[in-house]
Amino acid sequence: MYLFLVLNLNTLWVAVSIAMQHGHYDMCKTQTKSDEGIVWEYMACQPESKDMTQFLKIRLDPPNSTCGDPPEPFCTMGNPYMCNNECDASTKELAHPPELMFDSEGRTPSTFWQSVTWKNYPTPLQINITLSWNKTIELTQNIAITFESGRPEKMILEKSLDYGVTWQPYQFYAADCLDAFRMEPKSVNDLSASTVLDIICTEEYSTGYAAHAKTISFEIKDRFAIFAGPRLHNMASLYSQLDTTKNLRDFFTVTDLRIRLLKPATGATFVDERNLGRYFYAISDVKIYGRCKCNLHANSCTFTNNRLACDCEHNTTGQDCERCKKNYQGQAWSPGSYLTIPKGTANVCVSNMPSIFSKVAHSTVPPARVSSHKRANICDNELLRCQNGGVCHNNVRCQCPHGFKGILCENQKCEETGSCPSSKSGQESITHNLYLTTMIIVARLCTL
Repeated sequence: MYLFLVLNLNTLWVAVSIAMQHGHYDMCKTQTKSDEGIVWEYMACQPESKDMTQFLKIRLDPPNSTCGDPPEPFCTMGNPYMCNNECDASTKELAHPPELMFDSEGRTPSTFWQSVTWKNYPTPLQINITLSWNKTIELTQNIAITFESGRPEKMILEKSLDYGVTWQPYQFYAADCLDAFRMEPKSVNDLSASTVLDIICTEEYSTGYAAHAKTISFEIKDRFAIFAGPRLHNMASLYSQLDTTKNLRDFFTVTDLRIRLLKPATGATFVDERNLGRYFYAISDVKIYGRCKCNLHANSCTFTNNRLACDCEHNTTGQDCERCKKNYQGQAWSPGSYLTIPKGTANVCVSNMPSIFSKVAHSTVPPARVSSHKRANICDNELLRCQNGGVCHNNVRCQCPHGFKGILCENQKCEETGSCPSSKSGQESITHNLYLTTMIIVARLCTL
């Protein structure tokens, strides 16, 4: 009898808890029809892809590598004897600070960051440009770096997954890969499903000087296409791979990017030491599209106090929705799944409040769980929660025998007409009062 009341209390809390969740997660769930009627199905969710350069911080190393302090002349690559240009940090029209890499383009002449010239040749003109988000992001489109001057003859794009503590190469770029990095030149088109994570050196963007060829790319979409097809028409296949292969997910995830400029464009096989003012780096635009990594537990990400953070749902919390909220740790936290129902799951964090009531009753009642169909387990044949001969159906509801009703088939239908034996009235009163007490407790908890 006492255990029966505890089970009733546990079931009531589960129902109330789920109802509370439904009211708060409109963007990560949907109503669908099933054999049980209209049910809620939770789904993995993620923020939209956007231009992430508006949220980054930039750092140059060495810090005095931007031209203009002191002012200096520079020459054009196409005509080394045309040296009537000047970079002057103290004059707005002649300054080329780093933030001009990310401003709105379309103006004439274009705006760009520019480095100092190679006036200290033969000392290498090497500059690191570090882009930091202080947040994990997932890349969704090709990274494009547009150079106002000639594209560098030697460059490395690097990534960090631990906020710049450690770095690993993303791609090598060189006019001669064998000479620069002791690597055979390759194209991303040479990659396959088994080599998609290979780090390659490409000569596609660095060979020779061409005034019309200004962009260097890191091909994200071409790697997606290995799984999703040339026009990315089969994204389900890509998501299936991302869901089951952590290394693949990590490959497209970064906290920081670093552009290592190792040798500027020379346009020839040798450096003209008489015209060193023609050698420098100049970047007019950087495009990096991606989304906040929220472990598939948020569909939006906000930028407040100069910091990106996921707007977590599914009862999760943290900058990346990387843990369950307090009192929602009924099972271990897990990221959401890209896979669709029934294989995938949103992995909603589940309330652990039923265990509190269980302790009060000195009885152990397993907490509610969320199934792969994203519905709470109301019943369990193994634990025989269905009462009075009821049969558990898909862990979702009890199929009650004739004459009984309720979530666990705990009530007789005769109660509606008042024709039940009088011996039931005492139990009905206790159960009714217990429900009222529980609802009061729940209401107070909701206001905390």
